[in-house]
Amino acid sequence: MEKKTLSRDGTPIAYTRTGQGPAVILVSGAMSTGGTVAPLAVPLSERFDVLVHDRRGRGQSGDTAPYAVAREVEDLAALIEAAGGEASLCGISSGGALVLEAAASGLPVRRVAVYETPYADFLEGGAEGNAAYTRNLEAALSEGRNGDAVELFLRLTGMGEEMIRGARQSPMWPGMEAVAPTLAYDNAVMAGGLVPRDRLASVTVPVLAVAGGASPEWMREATRTVAETVPRGTYRVLEGQTHMVDPTALAPVLAEFFVE
Repeated sequence: MEKKTLSRDGTPIAYTRTGQGPAVILVSGAMSTGGTVAPLAVPLSERFDVLVHDRRGRGQSGDTAPYAVAREVEDLAALIEAAGGEASLCGISSGGALVLEAAASGLPVRRVAVYETPYADFLEGGAEGNAAYTRNLEAALSEGRNGDAVELFLRLTGMGEEMIRGARQSPMWPGMEAVAPTLAYDNAVMAGGLVPRDRLASVTVPVLAVAGGASPEWMREATRTVAETVPRGTYRVLEGQTHMVDPTALAPVLAEFFVE
């Protein structure tokens, strides 16, 4: 990240900027930094001015307590200002909930694209599971058990116990523990884990909601519901893709949408 901008509360937000054209800001999901979505910026930068940032509390960005979702919306406002005063937004996974909230908050956003925001409306026991996850996550983080917090998140994503044990032994684990406190941030952004229908109804800009054809049905249905709830939504399915979407498959769909 070679650039920094200051958010409204003084928190430094680190970002990179590549390409030329209309501005597009890519927003990562839970346990992710700007580096996670950087591969998507490569093909998009052929047609757009693409900004990729470390969300607060991660990577090279700062953090300021207490956290509130509104602070991350202000982070995006600072990036939009740095981009020239207007931008389109693309959020991956829980980053999609953040960009939708930014649009609902009235930021100068042209268009919004989201990829598989994991609202659990169509997941059996989704609401109850999210409530239990919230309770256990808050307890783990308040007691400084960052590793347990990461385990909770990995189980929430469906990772098996054997793979979790392997992850604990991997070189990546210390880095995962370091960003574990930001799991509470994404949990707040998801606001209970269900589609915020009333809030989405206030998003007036065009919204593209994309899901992978090889993803679970509940994820596709949640994505479809986002598109049907916003006033100007479009639903697309990328055949053969999962939640770990191939940037080369997603980029052309985004490019077509952002130039309309």
